[in-house]
Amino acid sequence: MELNRIENILEKYFQGETTIAEEKELKEYFSSLNVAQHLKQYQPIFGYFSQVKEQKLTQEIPLQTKKQNVGWLSIAASVVVLLGIGTFYYVSDNSTDNVVAKSELGTYDNPEEALAATQKALALLSNNVNVGIESVHYIKEYEQSKNKIFKQ
Repeated sequence: MELNRIENILEKYFQGETTIAEEKELKEYFSSLNVAQHLKQYQPIFGYFSQVKEQKLTQEIPLQTKKQNVGWLSIAASVVVLLGIGTFYYVSDNSTDNVVAKSELGTYDNPEEALAATQKALALLSNNVNVGIESVHYIKEYEQSKNKIFKQ
């Protein structure tokens, strides 16, 4: 009867359904000398637990603090920030000349030239809008044919 019980508990153990008391019973059974022959293959598994339980850690683990790295890290961060600020001011001083030149683009002294340029820009815009409207007509035709076929 005990052998059948151990086999049932062992099957539950491998399925992960055992309780702590059942696992303790398995450990006691496999640590004894009277283990059934067909269950001897499982004896090293439960023998390992008892061996590990007896092991003690004798080596000391050195504890190191990392306070020295924090000092260097703050120095490096401040250098990066200073370089970033310096680069920003250097680039912004050189680019102010280009801003003046770019802001003068598109201005006309003669109102007739300005009118012609505006009419040209509006004509281009109008052509592109007309192309978009033609595409909408194609979509309407597709929608009508789809409704005839699928009859929603």
